[in-house]
Amino acid sequence: MQADRPAAILIAGPTASGKSALATALALRHGGIVVNADSMQVYADLRVLSARPDVAEEARAPHRLYGHVDGAVNFSAGRYAREVAALLAGIGDRLPVFVGGTGLYFRALEEGLSDLPPVPEAVRSEIRAWCEGRETVDLHAALAERDSQGAAALRPSDRARIMRALEIFAATGRPISEFHGERIPGALSGRPLQKIFLAPDREVLRARIDARFRAMIAGGALDEVARLRERKLDPLLPIMRAHGVPGLIAHLDGGLSLEEAISRGQGDTRRYAKRQFTWFRHQMGEGWTWIDPEDADAMAQIISAPAGR
Repeated sequence: MQADRPAAILIAGPTASGKSALATALALRHGGIVVNADSMQVYADLRVLSARPDVAEEARAPHRLYGHVDGAVNFSAGRYAREVAALLAGIGDRLPVFVGGTGLYFRALEEGLSDLPPVPEAVRSEIRAWCEGRETVDLHAALAERDSQGAAALRPSDRARIMRALEIFAATGRPISEFHGERIPGALSGRPLQKIFLAPDREVLRARIDARFRAMIAGGALDEVARLRERKLDPLLPIMRAHGVPGLIAHLDGGLSLEEAISRGQGDTRRYAKRQFTWFRHQMGEGWTWIDPEDADAMAQIISAPAGR
């Protein structure tokens, strides 16, 4: 590796901000590899609805960690971190270009993750059976009785993470907050990185999100969700909570019109984009260069410059 070249390029930003196109351009420029950092694009089941790069784009430059996980798998940030470590060990001096909108994945790359213990499937099934039929706010209260610190760090409406904390407590007898200080180092910890955050104008982004969701419907997203619905997967799995999936399933079940389902998916995606802005502004470390993707000169400079400059 060149002495002045970064160990990796990181491209983050809200959904529909143009990250994938920039990542591909940079990979082509530097002979690199595009590596997914989006928690929904790992799934094989949702190429269209997760806006995964299409076959033609994947053919332009090597793409890794896309569409390789079955929807029935509860893919975690910990597993992502392990897969990245294995990937980096096998690509030699090729420049990895990480791209996505999942803040926790980028944090895992740089800062590492809490070393959470595995939960036996029997314990997981027992907790999920106990939680079934109970309101999320009641589950949050139950967690607070066991782990007040862990409960305070979670929104009372965050059912999936509340249940995860309850599972950890049931499996170990220890609150999840005790494990947060035990960290697995990130694969890129302490290494020189070039970090880019694409930050479009908010109104422009809203229009992009709405138009893209309609394009997804026209491109086969409803058929994807129909196939997913037929599998009758656990509704708490990450893939079943992907933006657009709940509303489109409700439409297929007769509970919403298609237009209502589209509106719901657009709204969920816009709110997620807002949270992505907030996450990267307040939760991530220093060193990120924020760029408006509409700034053609700035984008061209990034693509044409030597890596890391």
